[in-house]
This record gives sequence, C-alpha cells and structure tokens, in this order.
Amino acid sequence: MPDLPPTVWIALAAVLGLLVGSFLNVVILRLPARMAASWRREARDVLELEADIEPLPPGIVREPSHCPQCKHPLSAADNIPLFSWLLLRGRCRYCKARISIQYPLVELLGGVLSAVVVWKFGPTWVALAGLLLTWVLIAAAGIDFRTQLLPDQLTLPLLWLGLLLSLPPMFVGAQAAIIGAAIGYVSLWSVYWAFKLLTGKEGMGHGDFKLLAALGAWMGPVALLPTILLSSLIGALVGGSLIALRKHQREIPMPFGPFIAAAGWVWFIAGHNLLQGYMHFTGLR
Repeated sequence: MPDLPPTVWIALAAVLGLLVGSFLNVVILRLPARMAASWRREARDVLELEADIEPLPPGIVREPSHCPQCKHPLSAADNIPLFSWLLLRGRCRYCKARISIQYPLVELLGGVLSAVVVWKFGPTWVALAGLLLTWVLIAAAGIDFRTQLLPDQLTLPLLWLGLLLSLPPMFVGAQAAIIGAAIGYVSLWSVYWAFKLLTGKEGMGHGDFKLLAALGAWMGPVALLPTILLSSLIGALVGGSLIALRKHQREIPMPFGPFIAAAGWVWFIAGHNLLQGYMHFTGLR
C-alpha cells in the first residue's frame, strides 16, 4: 500500500463508499424485481403454463440508470453520488418528479460507514474485507426494509466468505466461524418455530436466520448474543418511534433484518470496546 497519511486513506474510503453506495441503490431497487420475475417464470414452468413473454426488469449491471418515473436515461452529471440529488433539489432534471430520499441516504451511509471501517482497520486487507461486509449489509438491509426479503444472493455469499476468511484466519478461526454460523442459524430458527407453534404466525423470515449465521461466521459465536440484544433494542426504539409518530401500524409486520445488520456492523466495529465498557461498568473485571 502507498505510504499515505491515515486521513487521506479515510477520505478515499469515504469517496469510494459514496460511489459504491450509488451502486447499492441499484441493487436495492432492481434485485427484488429480478427475483420476483424469475420466480414467476419458474412457477409457470413448474405448472406447465404458457411461457411468459413479459420482459425481465432491468438488470443490475448492464442497463444504464434512468428516472423511475419518466424512464429518461441519466447523464453522468445526474449520477454524482449525493451531490446530484442536492443540486437537483431531489427532483428529476427531465420530468421534475421527486427522487426518493433513499438515494442520498444510502450513498451517504456508504461513504460514512466505509470511512469508519478504514479508520478502524487502516489501509489493510482486513479493511477491504470489512468494506465488503459493510456494503453487503447495507444492500441487504435496504432490500429487507423495502420488500421484507433478504435475498440468498446476498446472505449466502456473505456466509461463505466469512467461513473462507476464517482459514487464514482474518477475524476468527475456522472453529469459531463454523460454530458461530451454526448457532446463528439455529438460534433464530428455534425462535421462529417456537413463535409459529404458539401463535400460528410467522414472526420472521428465513433470511434472518441466514444473515445472523453469516455474522456468526465473520465474528464467531461470542458476537451473536450481543448482536441479537442490540438488534432487539434498535428494533424496539425504531418501531416504537414509528408507531408513536403514527407512521407505522401495529398490525403491519416490520422487517428484522435491517436491525440485525445494524447491530452486527456496530459489534464488528466496536464490539471489543463495548464489551470492555460493559465489564468495567458491571465490575466484572
């Protein structure tokens, strides 16, 4: 790595995060649509129905960006992360339709969290792995928040990457990664079935099991209980606030994946410090 001051690396990470955040918006919006179209085609094949001639939604990589309302292709000046939205005042240049606040928020989140990762780990291969984890968590949380889906296309590669990174090892050893993945999956799987047997309803999706399993593979079993507790706390605070502000009805289910992702990332960055602070506060050390 070039010998640059830490602040330069952090700034570069922030810029990279903004650029990747723009791509993550594409993933968040287009991947669920592609999944749904693929499911419909597979269902028609299984039921031996006439082939669906409906074209697939835009792909994630090949199709250029365009306005969701007027479908006008966006120029390079319209695609500058964060700044284009601010300069255009949140409206399409061509049809003046409002542009969702999701776009600048995801880009800003990508930039800030990427800078934090490089601040934490420095310009190292560990930081590169941390950036990949961060970006996948942002995409998974965004999709789950919008659609209540956690795609296998994101959770399973994240799980396998965590297991592979345990071989050097990078974050935890192979034994801890395997045990963490297994306990992460089984713990929420058990909660899911207990809730379903007691109430007859599904309390969470299977994607939540896989996401927690992936975090267990990256950070080991020690991180699982704090992640679940933090995600429950964040979920209670956010859900309670939305209900209090009457922006979310009690009977409408709220996705749990974004809270797992947020809690897992917090523990990934600051877990050791949080644990030390808790032990000092409780007098356990």
